[in-house]
Amino acid sequence: MELAYIPSPSRGVLYLGPIPLRGYAFCIIIGVFIAVWLGNRRWVARGGQSGTVADIAVWAVPFGLVGGRLYHVITDYELYFSPGRDWVDAFKVWQGGLGIWGAIALGALGAWIGARRRGIPMPAYADAVAPGIALAQAMGRWGNWFNQELYGRETHLPWALHITSSEGGRVPGYYHPTFLYESLWCIGVAFLVMWADRRFKLGHGRAFALYVAAYCVGRGWIEYMRVDDAHHILGLRLNDWTALVVFLLAVTYMIVSSRLRPGREEIVEPLAADGPTDGPVASGGSAEGAVASGGSAEGAETDTRAGKPAASEPKAEPADEPKPKAPAEEPESATKKS
Repeated sequence: MELAYIPSPSRGVLYLGPIPLRGYAFCIIIGVFIAVWLGNRRWVARGGQSGTVADIAVWAVPFGLVGGRLYHVITDYELYFSPGRDWVDAFKVWQGGLGIWGAIALGALGAWIGARRRGIPMPAYADAVAPGIALAQAMGRWGNWFNQELYGRETHLPWALHITSSEGGRVPGYYHPTFLYESLWCIGVAFLVMWADRRFKLGHGRAFALYVAAYCVGRGWIEYMRVDDAHHILGLRLNDWTALVVFLLAVTYMIVSSRLRPGREEIVEPLAADGPTDGPVASGGSAEGAVASGGSAEGAETDTRAGKPAASEPKAEPADEPKPKAPAEEPESATKKS
Protein backbone atom coordinates (compact mmCIF):
# COMPACT_ATOMS: atom_id res chain seq x y z
CA MET A 1 0.00 0.00 0.00
CA GLU A 2 1.40 3.36 -1.05
CA LEU A 3 1.22 5.91 1.76
CA ALA A 4 2.26 8.90 -0.36
CA TYR A 5 1.92 9.58 -4.06
CA ILE A 6 0.72 12.20 -6.55
CA PRO A 7 -2.87 11.39 -7.51
CA SER A 8 -4.05 11.73 -11.09
CA PRO A 9 -7.26 13.65 -11.78
CA SER A 10 -10.29 11.45 -12.29
CA ARG A 11 -10.94 13.23 -15.58
CA GLY A 12 -9.30 15.92 -17.64
CA VAL A 13 -12.42 17.68 -18.89
CA LEU A 14 -15.44 19.32 -17.30
CA TYR A 15 -18.60 20.29 -19.13
CA LEU A 16 -20.31 23.64 -18.80
CA GLY A 17 -23.52 22.57 -20.48
CA PRO A 18 -22.43 21.49 -23.98
CA ILE A 19 -19.11 23.36 -23.71
CA PRO A 20 -16.10 21.21 -22.73
CA LEU A 21 -13.55 22.80 -20.39
CA ARG A 22 -10.31 20.86 -20.85
CA GLY A 23 -7.49 21.02 -18.34
CA TYR A 24 -4.87 20.61 -21.09
CA ALA A 25 -6.16 23.69 -22.93
CA PHE A 26 -6.38 25.75 -19.75
CA CYS A 27 -2.74 25.01 -18.93
CA ILE A 28 -1.64 26.20 -22.37
CA ILE A 29 -3.75 29.38 -22.17
CA ILE A 30 -2.44 30.25 -18.70
CA GLY A 31 1.11 29.63 -19.92
CA VAL A 32 0.63 32.04 -22.83
CA PHE A 33 -0.64 34.77 -20.48
CA ILE A 34 2.36 34.28 -18.18
CA ALA A 35 4.78 34.49 -21.11
CA VAL A 36 3.21 37.67 -22.49
CA TRP A 37 3.01 39.34 -19.06
CA LEU A 38 6.65 38.66 -18.14
CA GLY A 39 7.86 39.35 -21.66
CA ASN A 40 6.14 42.74 -21.64
CA ARG A 41 7.78 43.72 -18.36
CA ARG A 42 11.22 42.77 -19.64
CA TRP A 43 10.64 44.49 -22.99
CA VAL A 44 9.64 47.77 -21.35
CA ALA A 45 12.69 47.52 -19.05
CA ARG A 46 14.86 47.23 -22.16
CA GLY A 47 13.37 50.46 -23.58
CA GLY A 48 10.53 49.05 -25.66
CA GLN A 49 6.88 50.07 -25.66
CA SER A 50 4.21 48.37 -23.59
CA GLY A 51 1.93 46.17 -25.68
CA THR A 52 4.50 45.28 -28.31
CA VAL A 53 5.06 41.77 -26.91
CA ALA A 54 1.33 41.04 -27.01
CA ASP A 55 1.05 42.35 -30.58
CA ILE A 56 3.81 40.06 -31.78
CA ALA A 57 2.42 37.15 -29.73
CA VAL A 58 -0.70 37.34 -31.91
CA TRP A 59 1.55 36.02 -34.67
CA ALA A 60 3.82 33.77 -32.61
CA VAL A 61 1.22 31.76 -30.63
CA PRO A 62 -0.85 30.40 -33.56
CA PHE A 63 2.32 29.55 -35.47
CA GLY A 64 3.69 27.84 -32.37
CA LEU A 65 0.58 25.71 -31.86
CA VAL A 66 0.62 24.59 -35.49
CA GLY A 67 4.36 23.88 -35.35
CA GLY A 68 4.07 21.90 -32.13
CA ARG A 69 1.27 19.77 -33.53
CA LEU A 70 3.05 19.20 -36.84
CA TYR A 71 6.20 18.00 -35.07
CA HIS A 72 4.18 15.55 -32.96
CA VAL A 73 2.17 14.19 -35.88
CA ILE A 74 5.24 13.80 -38.11
CA THR A 75 7.37 12.07 -35.49
CA ASP A 76 4.47 9.86 -34.28
CA TYR A 77 2.66 9.44 -37.57
CA GLU A 78 1.79 5.81 -36.83
CA LEU A 79 -0.65 7.01 -34.14
CA TYR A 80 -2.79 8.62 -36.84
CA PHE A 81 -2.06 6.99 -40.19
CA SER A 82 -1.49 3.32 -39.33
CA PRO A 83 -4.11 0.68 -40.20
CA GLY A 84 -7.05 0.95 -37.84
CA ARG A 85 -6.25 4.57 -36.90
CA ASP A 86 -8.37 7.60 -37.73
CA TRP A 87 -6.37 10.39 -39.39
CA VAL A 88 -8.90 12.94 -38.14
CA ASP A 89 -7.40 12.47 -34.66
CA ALA A 90 -4.34 14.35 -35.90
CA PHE A 91 -6.36 17.55 -35.54
CA LYS A 92 -7.54 16.86 -31.98
CA VAL A 93 -4.98 19.00 -30.18
CA TRP A 94 -6.96 18.86 -26.93
CA GLN A 95 -6.09 15.18 -26.56
CA GLY A 96 -2.43 16.08 -26.12
CA GLY A 97 0.53 16.00 -28.42
CA LEU A 98 2.49 19.25 -28.91
CA GLY A 99 6.20 18.95 -29.66
CA ILE A 100 8.15 21.81 -28.09
CA TRP A 101 10.76 21.68 -30.87
CA GLY A 102 8.18 22.38 -33.56
CA ALA A 103 6.41 24.95 -31.37
CA ILE A 104 9.59 26.98 -30.85
CA ALA A 105 10.69 26.71 -34.49
CA LEU A 106 7.41 27.76 -36.10
CA GLY A 107 6.58 30.13 -33.25
CA ALA A 108 9.87 31.91 -33.94
CA LEU A 109 8.82 32.28 -37.57
CA GLY A 110 5.55 33.88 -36.52
CA ALA A 111 7.38 36.17 -34.10
CA TRP A 112 9.80 37.16 -36.87
CA ILE A 113 6.89 38.17 -39.10
CA GLY A 114 5.34 40.25 -36.31
CA ALA A 115 8.66 41.85 -35.36
CA ARG A 116 9.49 42.69 -38.96
CA ARG A 117 6.15 44.44 -39.38
CA ARG A 118 7.05 46.73 -36.45
CA GLY A 119 10.69 47.22 -37.38
CA ILE A 120 11.95 45.41 -34.27
CA PRO A 121 15.17 43.32 -34.15
CA MET A 122 14.15 39.71 -33.62
CA PRO A 123 17.12 38.80 -31.33
CA ALA A 124 16.20 41.54 -28.85
CA TYR A 125 12.58 40.39 -28.77
CA ALA A 126 13.65 36.76 -28.27
CA ASP A 127 15.85 37.77 -25.31
CA ALA A 128 12.94 39.56 -23.66
CA VAL A 129 10.45 36.68 -23.94
CA ALA A 130 12.84 33.77 -23.23
CA PRO A 131 12.15 33.42 -19.46
CA GLY A 132 8.42 33.76 -20.07
CA ILE A 133 8.50 30.93 -22.61
CA ALA A 134 10.20 28.71 -20.04
CA LEU A 135 7.48 29.50 -17.48
CA ALA A 136 4.81 28.83 -20.11
CA GLN A 137 6.33 25.40 -20.69
CA ALA A 138 6.33 24.79 -16.94
CA MET A 139 2.61 25.54 -16.84
CA GLY A 140 1.86 23.60 -20.01
CA ARG A 141 3.38 20.40 -18.63
CA TRP A 142 0.54 20.20 -16.11
CA GLY A 143 -1.71 19.52 -19.08
CA ASN A 144 0.02 16.13 -19.32
CA TRP A 145 -1.00 15.49 -15.73
CA PHE A 146 -4.66 16.11 -16.62
CA ASN A 147 -4.34 13.68 -19.56
CA GLN A 148 -2.37 11.06 -17.56
CA GLU A 149 0.39 10.92 -20.17
CA LEU A 150 4.16 11.21 -20.63
CA TYR A 151 5.14 9.64 -17.31
CA GLY A 152 8.38 7.82 -16.54
CA ARG A 153 9.46 4.42 -15.32
CA GLU A 154 7.78 2.63 -12.47
CA THR A 155 8.84 3.80 -9.02
CA HIS A 156 7.76 3.62 -5.39
CA LEU A 157 9.17 6.98 -4.32
CA PRO A 158 6.89 9.14 -2.14
CA TRP A 159 6.30 11.50 -5.06
CA ALA A 160 5.36 8.75 -7.51
CA LEU A 161 2.54 9.54 -9.94
CA HIS A 162 -0.47 7.27 -9.63
CA ILE A 163 -1.79 6.41 -13.09
CA THR A 164 -5.36 5.11 -12.96
CA SER A 165 -6.40 5.14 -16.63
CA SER A 166 -6.00 2.07 -18.83
CA GLU A 167 -6.84 3.81 -22.12
CA GLY A 168 -4.36 3.86 -24.96
CA GLY A 169 -2.30 0.97 -23.63
CA ARG A 170 -1.66 2.53 -20.20
CA VAL A 171 -0.99 0.20 -17.30
CA PRO A 172 -2.27 1.56 -13.97
CA GLY A 173 0.46 1.88 -11.39
CA TYR A 174 3.02 4.25 -9.85
CA TYR A 175 5.52 6.01 -12.11
CA HIS A 176 8.05 8.82 -12.14
CA PRO A 177 6.16 12.12 -12.63
CA THR A 178 8.28 13.34 -15.53
CA PHE A 179 5.76 16.10 -16.20
CA LEU A 180 6.58 17.49 -12.74
CA TYR A 181 10.34 17.10 -13.23
CA GLU A 182 10.19 19.07 -16.47
CA SER A 183 7.89 21.72 -14.99
CA LEU A 184 10.31 22.35 -12.12
CA TRP A 185 13.27 22.32 -14.50
CA CYS A 186 11.64 24.97 -16.71
CA ILE A 187 11.05 27.20 -13.69
CA GLY A 188 14.74 26.88 -12.84
CA VAL A 189 15.68 27.72 -16.44
CA ALA A 190 13.54 30.87 -16.31
CA PHE A 191 15.29 32.12 -13.17
CA LEU A 192 18.71 31.17 -14.58
CA VAL A 193 18.11 33.25 -17.72
CA MET A 194 16.84 36.25 -15.75
CA TRP A 195 19.85 36.11 -13.41
CA ALA A 196 22.39 35.72 -16.22
CA ASP A 197 20.75 38.46 -18.27
CA ARG A 198 20.94 40.86 -15.32
CA ARG A 199 24.48 39.82 -14.38
CA PHE A 200 26.11 39.72 -17.83
CA LYS A 201 23.82 42.04 -19.87
CA LEU A 202 23.10 39.41 -22.51
CA GLY A 203 22.05 40.74 -25.88
CA HIS A 204 21.65 39.89 -29.57
CA GLY A 205 19.77 36.66 -28.85
CA ARG A 206 22.17 35.21 -26.28
CA ALA A 207 19.60 35.15 -23.45
CA PHE A 208 17.29 33.13 -25.70
CA ALA A 209 20.15 30.81 -26.65
CA LEU A 210 20.91 30.26 -22.95
CA TYR A 211 17.27 29.31 -22.38
CA VAL A 212 17.40 26.82 -25.26
CA ALA A 213 20.67 25.25 -24.09
CA ALA A 214 19.58 24.96 -20.46
CA TYR A 215 16.22 23.47 -21.41
CA CYS A 216 17.89 20.88 -23.64
CA VAL A 217 20.08 19.70 -20.75
CA GLY A 218 17.05 18.97 -18.60
CA ARG A 219 14.97 17.58 -21.44
CA GLY A 220 17.75 15.09 -22.21
CA TRP A 221 17.70 13.26 -18.88
CA ILE A 222 13.93 13.62 -18.40
CA GLU A 223 13.23 12.21 -21.85
CA TYR A 224 15.48 9.25 -21.08
CA MET A 225 13.19 8.34 -18.14
CA ARG A 226 9.96 8.24 -20.16
CA VAL A 227 8.35 4.95 -21.15
CA ASP A 228 5.81 6.08 -23.76
CA ASP A 229 6.30 4.86 -27.31
CA ALA A 230 8.91 6.76 -29.32
CA HIS A 231 11.28 6.27 -32.23
CA HIS A 232 14.80 5.23 -31.23
CA ILE A 233 18.08 5.90 -33.04
CA LEU A 234 21.17 4.01 -31.83
CA GLY A 235 19.40 3.20 -28.60
CA LEU A 236 18.33 6.79 -27.82
CA ARG A 237 14.90 8.30 -28.19
CA LEU A 238 14.42 10.73 -31.06
CA ASN A 239 13.83 13.64 -28.69
CA ASP A 240 17.14 12.93 -26.95
CA TRP A 241 18.96 13.31 -30.25
CA THR A 242 16.99 16.47 -30.99
CA ALA A 243 17.91 17.92 -27.59
CA LEU A 244 21.59 17.13 -28.18
CA VAL A 245 21.70 18.75 -31.63
CA VAL A 246 19.76 21.84 -30.52
CA PHE A 247 21.98 22.20 -27.43
CA LEU A 248 25.13 22.24 -29.57
CA LEU A 249 23.60 24.80 -31.94
CA ALA A 250 22.56 27.06 -29.05
CA VAL A 251 26.01 26.96 -27.42
CA THR A 252 27.70 27.61 -30.76
CA TYR A 253 25.46 30.62 -31.34
CA MET A 254 26.29 32.05 -27.91
CA ILE A 255 30.03 31.77 -28.55
CA VAL A 256 29.97 33.19 -32.08
CA SER A 257 27.50 35.97 -31.20
CA SER A 258 29.52 37.13 -28.18
CA ARG A 259 32.58 37.55 -30.40
CA LEU A 260 30.87 39.20 -33.35
CA ARG A 261 28.42 41.36 -31.39
CA PRO A 262 29.51 41.88 -27.81
CA GLY A 263 27.32 43.84 -25.44
CA ARG A 264 23.62 44.53 -25.71
CA GLU A 265 21.40 46.49 -28.09
CA GLU A 266 20.98 50.12 -27.04
CA ILE A 267 17.74 50.65 -29.00
CA VAL A 268 15.24 47.80 -29.24
CA GLU A 269 12.21 49.57 -30.70
CA PRO A 270 11.87 52.68 -32.87
CA LEU A 271 9.60 55.34 -31.44
CA ALA A 272 6.22 55.86 -33.06
CA ALA A 273 5.85 58.93 -35.25
CA ASP A 274 2.87 60.12 -33.21
CA GLY A 275 0.90 59.12 -30.16
CA PRO A 276 2.03 58.56 -26.58
CA THR A 277 5.01 56.31 -25.94
CA ASP A 278 6.61 54.76 -22.91
CA GLY A 279 10.08 55.44 -24.18
CA PRO A 280 12.12 58.62 -24.56
CA VAL A 281 10.41 61.63 -26.05
CA ALA A 282 11.13 62.13 -29.72
CA SER A 283 13.04 65.19 -30.81
CA GLY A 284 10.82 68.26 -30.97
CA GLY A 285 8.45 66.89 -28.32
CA SER A 286 9.55 69.03 -25.37
CA ALA A 287 12.34 71.21 -24.16
CA GLU A 288 13.55 68.48 -21.82
CA GLY A 289 13.63 65.95 -24.70
CA ALA A 290 15.62 68.33 -26.85
CA VAL A 291 18.12 68.97 -24.10
CA ALA A 292 18.50 65.22 -23.56
CA SER A 293 19.21 64.73 -27.26
CA GLY A 294 21.93 67.34 -27.32
CA GLY A 295 19.90 70.44 -28.14
CA SER A 296 18.84 73.40 -26.06
CA ALA A 297 15.67 74.53 -24.37
CA GLU A 298 15.39 77.53 -26.70
CA GLY A 299 15.68 75.31 -29.75
CA ALA A 300 13.06 72.92 -28.41
CA GLU A 301 10.70 75.82 -27.72
CA THR A 302 11.03 77.03 -31.30
CA ASP A 303 10.43 73.57 -32.72
CA THR A 304 7.39 72.99 -30.55
CA ARG A 305 5.78 76.28 -31.45
CA ALA A 306 6.73 76.09 -35.13
CA GLY A 307 8.30 79.53 -34.90
CA LYS A 308 5.30 81.13 -33.17
CA PRO A 309 4.91 82.07 -29.53
CA ALA A 310 2.57 79.83 -27.56
CA ALA A 311 -0.79 81.23 -26.59
CA SER A 312 -0.22 80.42 -22.95
CA GLU A 313 2.99 82.41 -22.85
CA PRO A 314 2.35 86.06 -23.89
CA LYS A 315 5.13 87.78 -25.66
CA ALA A 316 7.15 89.92 -23.30
CA GLU A 317 7.22 93.62 -24.04
CA PRO A 318 10.71 94.97 -24.77
CA ALA A 319 12.20 97.00 -21.97
CA ASP A 320 12.04 100.77 -22.33
CA GLU A 321 15.23 102.06 -23.81
CA PRO A 322 16.80 105.03 -22.04
CA LYS A 323 16.04 108.31 -23.81
CA PRO A 324 19.04 110.30 -24.96
CA LYS A 325 19.69 113.26 -22.76
CA ALA A 326 19.35 116.75 -24.29
CA PRO A 327 22.62 118.59 -24.60
CA ALA A 328 23.22 120.80 -21.66
CA GLU A 329 22.93 124.52 -22.36
CA GLU A 330 26.17 126.36 -22.14
CA PRO A 331 26.42 129.02 -19.53
CA GLU A 332 25.61 132.46 -20.80
CA SER A 333 28.93 133.76 -19.66
CA ALA A 334 30.80 131.26 -21.86
CA THR A 335 28.91 132.48 -24.90
CA LYS A 336 29.75 136.11 -24.31
CA LYS A 337 33.46 135.40 -24.08
CA SER A 338 33.67 134.98 -27.81
